[in-house]
Amino acid sequence: MTQGKPENKGDSIRINKYLAQKNIASRREADLLISSGKVTLNGEKAKLGDMVGPQDKVEIKGKTKDNKYFLYNKPVGIVTVGAQRNEKEISDVTKFPVKVFPIGRLDKDSSGLLIMTNDGRLTKNLLSDNWEKEYEVEVDKKLEKDFKNKMEAGVSVPKTNQGKVGFDTKPCKVKITGDYSFNIILTEGKNRQIRRMSETLGYKVTDLKRIRIGKYSIGKLKEGNLKEIKNPA
Repeated sequence: MTQGKPENKGDSIRINKYLAQKNIASRREADLLISSGKVTLNGEKAKLGDMVGPQDKVEIKGKTKDNKYFLYNKPVGIVTVGAQRNEKEISDVTKFPVKVFPIGRLDKDSSGLLIMTNDGRLTKNLLSDNWEKEYEVEVDKKLEKDFKNKMEAGVSVPKTNQGKVGFDTKPCKVKITGDYSFNIILTEGKNRQIRRMSETLGYKVTDLKRIRIGKYSIGKLKEGNLKEIKNPA
């Protein structure tokens, strides 16, 4: 696999950053390619920390890693990653054909759609504000008439007594689906955001399910199941 001269005309950049910008590998993956001798810089074997300028030529020898992407429907009660004592995470309950990690998270009490991959380049793209995330939400009491407008305008979530930081949410889209339920579309993903937005307005979330990430919908994918997709970046 051969790469031409860098297109940028600015200052030199580290070779792992260059490979990441070219969507060849994440920086960590690039370091592994370099360490294994598969990368050359101007015809010479590249070294970790080498700098690439506009006139330099970078080449990759051999086949790079085969990246995989999966839609996964996480059940309630399963931790996305970092399970503590007596908890189970996705890797404990579902077997994937390759070692993967989730892009973003869903808290233990929530269910729904995740994208799982072994492609470290995807993280930045998927967590950017260009990707909508849609959720189905149920709360503990009847929604008031001004609920939709308040949520859509953005909510100033206060700091909690447990030390969780406060934050202001961006405007979002809300569709009321029942007396006690609504769908919400976000372009950000703060920790327990929907739950804390709802609590700020006087409601407790009783059920939360992510049903869409960008162009990918959960459809008929059953809890605990996965479906392979093409590169979503």
